[in-house]
Amino acid sequence: MTEHFKAHLHDEAGTAALGAALSRALAPGLAIYLHGDLGAGKTALTRALLHAAGHTGHVKSPTYTLSEPYAVQLDGQAVQVIHFDLYRMGSAEEFLDAGFREDFNGHNICIVEWPEKAEPILPPADLNIYLSVAGAGRDVELQASSELGLSCLHRLKFAPNL
Repeated sequence: MTEHFKAHLHDEAGTAALGAALSRALAPGLAIYLHGDLGAGKTALTRALLHAAGHTGHVKSPTYTLSEPYAVQLDGQAVQVIHFDLYRMGSAEEFLDAGFREDFNGHNICIVEWPEKAEPILPPADLNIYLSVAGAGRDVELQASSELGLSCLHRLKFAPNL
């Protein structure tokens, strides 16, 4: 059931537009996995998404804490978005030891940078986002791999500014 969408983000404003579009396409229980080299824009995209979803505070990369929770409102409902950065994780078992599996509970929205660090323990993604540096901008490919991810992707395809 894999369906995909590709775009070129010309600059930081393009990343912000994608983050805003993603924020409008979110649904409780969604698992989004971000792939890309260091500096590809994974945290910048997450920051844009969270700010567009209504978070007003600072959004930092959870490189050392491994996860950061954020409370947002989706259609008037309080939802927890948990941002993971698994770059410093030494083994997939650390994911279990930290209790992170429990965060994938069907209610939280989980955004995971460096998901390959916790394979095969990590639950399957609903939406995989691949970011790569392309000149001054970024190339992005979004791949849906579940009904929930497909629903998100379909809402994105009709987003303005993409």
